Amino acid sequence: RVVIRAKIAFEESNGKEAIIVTEIPYQVNKADMIKKTADLINDKKIEGISNIRDESDRNGMRIVYELKRDAVPNVVLNTLYKYTQLQSSFSVNNIALVKGRPQMLNVKDLIHYFVEHRHEVVVRRTQFELRKAEERAHILEGLIIASDNIDEVIALIRSSKDGEQAREKLIERFNLSEIQARAIVEMRLRQLTGLEQDKLRAEYEEIMKLITHLKDLLANKDLRMALIKEELIEIRDKYGDERRSTIEYSGGDVSIEDLIADENVVITISHAGYIKRTNLSEYKTQNRGGVGQKSAGTRDQDFLEHLFVATNHQYLMFFTQKGKCFWMRVYEIPEGSKTSKGRAIQNLINIESDDKVKAFICTQDLKDEEYINNHYVIMATKQGQVKKTSLEQYSRPRVNGINAITIREDDELLEAKLTNGESQVLIAVKSGKLVRFEEEKTRPMGRTASGVRGITLANDKDEVIGMVSVNKDDITDTQLLVVTENGYGKRTKLVDDDGEDVYRITNRGGKGVKTLNITEKTGALISINAVTDEDDLMIINKSGLTIRMEVSDLRVMGRATQGVRLINIKGNDSIAAVTKVMKEDEIEETELEGTEINENDVESSQNETSTENTETED
Repeated sequence: RVVIRAKIAFEESNGKEAIIVTEIPYQVNKADMIKKTADLINDKKIEGISNIRDESDRNGMRIVYELKRDAVPNVVLNTLYKYTQLQSSFSVNNIALVKGRPQMLNVKDLIHYFVEHRHEVVVRRTQFELRKAEERAHILEGLIIASDNIDEVIALIRSSKDGEQAREKLIERFNLSEIQARAIVEMRLRQLTGLEQDKLRAEYEEIMKLITHLKDLLANKDLRMALIKEELIEIRDKYGDERRSTIEYSGGDVSIEDLIADENVVITISHAGYIKRTNLSEYKTQNRGGVGQKSAGTRDQDFLEHLFVATNHQYLMFFTQKGKCFWMRVYEIPEGSKTSKGRAIQNLINIESDDKVKAFICTQDLKDEEYINNHYVIMATKQGQVKKTSLEQYSRPRVNGINAITIREDDELLEAKLTNGESQVLIAVKSGKLVRFEEEKTRPMGRTASGVRGITLANDKDEVIGMVSVNKDDITDTQLLVVTENGYGKRTKLVDDDGEDVYRITNRGGKGVKTLNITEKTGALISINAVTDEDDLMIINKSGLTIRMEVSDLRVMGRATQGVRLINIKGNDSIAAVTKVMKEDEIEETELEGTEINENDVESSQNETSTENTETED
């Protein structure tokens, strides 16, 4: 398959970039190509082109694709290559007869058999030329004999009654062959001159040299191969002209990734599972005191839960309660305005009807071996299992997802976090206990393993309600916020002002320490989050009531205290979900424009964001 591309150049005028086409592929009709390209632009399949002009004249071809001001020339060009005849291809069926049998050949085989063919041609040609040279030398020998005895030859011929008798007399007298005798009889009178006799002898000497050369050629293969090379060079010098096309290394098929600029975008995910991708330029920086901008539109009782910056070529990994993992490239997330609702995650991935997304992770390029081999995914289930797996195990995406963890009966995946191998893991259970252990206490396991014991449950009714992973560098600044189903909660530091651990580090699999004093008044623990003073808290009741409050309004308390009332619960109502969200003024007056995305930013956002493990009940 030979891929042919048009000859392209870039020009700039009036602040706009333009793609200039000076040659198009063989057998492509220029007018048809321009018309089809215009149709694709109108159908929005090709974006970034504002105008097409045909400026061709008698001096040559010139097609101008004028680009929009915000278009990236290389991205537009790759799109044109993919969808138009600026790039076309010829399929070559390399079937050739090899020793009488048809075979499919690659380029190396083609050259090999061509050289073999040329060698055979040289051998057969040399044999033919040798035979002809020897035949001529044989005749010349007879003519030279005749010229040396010309008077006797003439007398002998004159005395013969016909040509046949003359030949017989010549053969008998001079011991000649039939061929030589016939050549003498047919010899013209001019060959009797002295000059012609000298030419005969000179020709004979040349013929003998040629015979010697041809015999050497047949006897020596190296001489034959050198001759093949010389003849090919001669053909090149005689017929070769300057190459008009340019041969380049193949870039392979144009993938969709080549068509999309790797620029920063804003990803927003609502509590009900609606996701969208927004251009960073929509989040404009405002001066202090501004009125703010209307942010993402959501349904009633839904709210914006996660907002972070990613790049188009990064991966977003979704983990479901049944233990499956799905991928999406960031650029595959539907694009929407800042005020649009977005699309339901269930409509974007092939998730089963009775399954739902529990957590997500945003990662760097999954083809970067150093990155994927030095990062891990830690997962926790409701029954207290925890599993650590190298990110490399999840680096081969499939449309229908893969098994991220084997979920046992009556269990489900609750959380998934991306770590660098040096984090601390905190797991809390319904009964109010929490275990804190070093990540290194959990050895890396295979992708389909079911994990090991992360925390021991108090009884059959107890279950894990959340997991938090904290980088070692962030331990002193991290606070834990826990909330119970009857509306009580508190925040507690991991490390107090004296540097002492408030939650002591234990081994994996222990019963843990008390994180909140659970009583009949407080109800069971339902939520654990790592927070700072810069976060807001969103509380959703089972009745559908939603309350938002600032984390900074809650004072820091001790580990084993009962906490304070966060929300008044009426009747049989209780809290359904609690999640940490960005401050409203940060969303409305965000300063994301020009944000530099780096690995640490991605990791921190991953450690701080995961889909809440309980959802609002209708």
